[in-house]
Amino acid sequence: MGLFDAILGRSKPPEADLDILFQVPQAVLSLEAQGFTFTGTGGVCFRDVEGNADNLSVDEAEQLVRLDGTATVERSDDSFGFHWLTVTRPGDAPGLCTDLHAVNSGLAQAGFSSSLLCSTVVFTAPDGGPLGLVYLFKRGTFYPFAPRGEQRRDNALELQVRGAVANDVPVESDLSRWLALWGAPHLA
Repeated sequence: MGLFDAILGRSKPPEADLDILFQVPQAVLSLEAQGFTFTGTGGVCFRDVEGNADNLSVDEAEQLVRLDGTATVERSDDSFGFHWLTVTRPGDAPGLCTDLHAVNSGLAQAGFSSSLLCSTVVFTAPDGGPLGLVYLFKRGTFYPFAPRGEQRRDNALELQVRGAVANDVPVESDLSRWLALWGAPHLA
C-alpha cells in the first residue's frame, strides 16, 4: 500500500493463507467423531473473469487435479451465476484439501484471486442432510453451512459444528459472514 492509498483511506485486503486448507483433515476427524460422514467432495466457487485467460486457468487447474487419476472434477454454475469446480476424491481428506489448494493457488497465481469466493468440504450430517465446511478466501476463515430444504438452514447444527471444529481451523467469528450457499451444486 502506498502513501496516497493511506491518505485516501484505501486499503488492500489481506491475502488469504491457503495453507490453512491443510488443517481441514483434522476438522474431518473431529466431525467424524461427532457422527458426521466425510463425502470426499469439495468445491471452489469463483466469479467469471472476462476473456480466454480465465478459461485457460480453469482448464489448467482441472488438469492438475486429474493428474493422478483418482479425482474427478466437474464444472457447473449455480443459479446466481457463480462458477464452481467440484472435486471428488472419496475417502481421502488430505488429497481433497491438496486438490482444493491447487485449484485456489493456480487461479490466484494466474491473477484471479479477486474472483475467488470460497471453497467447501462436504459432509453428511447425522440427520442425513448435507453440511459444508466453507472457507472464505478473502477472510482466511471457515464457517459451517447446513442447508435444509428450500432456502432454509439448520442454525443449531451450524453452531454445533462451529464448536466441534474451533480447535482445528480458524472459525469466522462474525456470524453475518456465514453466508448461505444456495444452489451450490454439491450441497443440494
